[in-house]
Amino acid sequence: MNDYSLLIVDDEITQLNMLANYLKKQGFQVLKAANGNDGLAILRQHMIDIVLTDYRMPEMNGLEFIGEIKHLNPEIDIILITAFGNIEDAVEVMKAGATDYLQKPIDLDYLDIIIRKVLDRKQILSENRILKESLQTKYNFDHLISGSAAMESVLNLAGRAAQSRANILIRGESGTGKEVLARTIHQASPRSDKPFIAVNVAAVPYNLVESEFFGHEKGAFTGADRQRRGRFEMANGGTLFIDEIGDIPISTQVKLLRVLQERNFERVGGTVTISTDVRLITATNQNLENMIREGKFREDLFYRLNVVTIAIPALRNRREEIPLFIDHFVQKYCSEEDISPLSVSKEAMDTLMKYDYPGNVRELENIIQRAVILARSNVITTTDLSIHLRDLQSEASIDGNTSLPLQVEALEKQLIINSLRQAQENQSAAARLLGITERKLRYKIKK
Repeated sequence: MNDYSLLIVDDEITQLNMLANYLKKQGFQVLKAANGNDGLAILRQHMIDIVLTDYRMPEMNGLEFIGEIKHLNPEIDIILITAFGNIEDAVEVMKAGATDYLQKPIDLDYLDIIIRKVLDRKQILSENRILKESLQTKYNFDHLISGSAAMESVLNLAGRAAQSRANILIRGESGTGKEVLARTIHQASPRSDKPFIAVNVAAVPYNLVESEFFGHEKGAFTGADRQRRGRFEMANGGTLFIDEIGDIPISTQVKLLRVLQERNFERVGGTVTISTDVRLITATNQNLENMIREGKFREDLFYRLNVVTIAIPALRNRREEIPLFIDHFVQKYCSEEDISPLSVSKEAMDTLMKYDYPGNVRELENIIQRAVILARSNVITTTDLSIHLRDLQSEASIDGNTSLPLQVEALEKQLIINSLRQAQENQSAAARLLGITERKLRYKIKK
C-alpha cells in the first residue's frame, strides 16, 4: 500500500501521533495536521489519496471540513472519526461526502478493513476510467486509418450520421472495412452502451435467413428443437449490422420492410408480436440498383435502408494509405506474436504498393500477418510476401495482345488457385484470404 498517501487531521495530538505511527508501519506515506485549516493547506500542496479526520475540531468541524475538501478535490476519499453511534448522524456524514466513518474508541484492525475497502474501491474506479478512456480511444473515428481525402470524407459523414437515428447503408468491395466502420458508428452513437449485433447474410443458409433475423419457436421447422431469439431481439435498443444485404431472399425482404415500418415482428412459427427498437446499418458490395431492375431486390426496402449512404473506396483507389496500413499491421502482429519490431525493405514496399488488392484491406492484413510470422530477419523482404502476391507480380506482364477481360479472368483464376493452395484446399479459409464470401468463391470455382 506504500503507493498511497494519507493525511490525518486531529486536534488530539496523542491520537494523531498514534495513528500516524501505525499507518506508517503499514507502508503509507503519512502527513499530519492538528486542525482543518492546516489540513486544507497540506491538501493544496500535496497529492493525497485518503483523508482520515476527526469530527469534533476547533475552528472547523468534520462536516465543514469535508465540504472544503470536496471543493478542492472531489476525488479524495474521506474517513471520518466520530464518537456518535446513531444511524441518522452516520447518514448525514455520508451525504456530506465521506466515503466511510470510524467510531471511537478506534479499533486498528477495523481501521485496516475500512482503508483496504476504500483502496479497493479506488482501484476499481481507476480501472473503469482507464477502460472507458481506452474504449473511447478505440472507437473514436480518429483510430481509423485515414490518409486520403476520400477516407476523410467518409469519416466525416460517418461521424455526423452516428448521432442520428437514420438507417445507414455502407457500400464498398469486400475487405474494405465495412463492419469496422459500422462498429465505430455504433460506439460513437447514443446507443453505444447497448448491443451491437452483426450478421453476414452470405454465411447463413438461404432457407434459414428469416429465422436468423427474427428467431423461431420450438417446432417451427425440422430441426427447431427449441425456441431461439433472432438478431433483432438480441440487438434491441442497440444496433443491428446486416452485411451482404443484397443476398437476402425476396420473402425475407418483405418481412424486413414490415419491421422497419412497424417496428415489430413475430418469430418464425410464432403468433406473439414482439416490439423492437433497433438502429439498422447494412452493407453490400453489390449494385442494388441493378438488382432492383432485375427484380431481385425490393425498391421500397432499398429506400428504407438507404437513408444515409456511405461509400468506402477500394484500397487501390487510396494507395497513399497502403504504407499506413502496412506500418499498423506490422506493429500489430509483431506485438501479438511477441516478435521484435520489423521493418519493410524498399523492394517489398514497392511490390506492396503496386499490387491492386482485390481483397482490399483484409487481404493486405493477411499478407502482412504472414510476412511477420515468416520473416527470416528483422526486415520483411519480397521473399516473405505471400506466394500469390509474388506470382501475380511476375505474371503481371501477360501477353499485351490478350484482351483486358481475359487478362483479368486469368489473374483472378491464378489468385484463386494460389489461395486454395495456401489454404490447403479449405474453401472457407481461401475465401477469407481473398476477402470474399465462401458462396462467391464456390461460384467462381464452378465458372
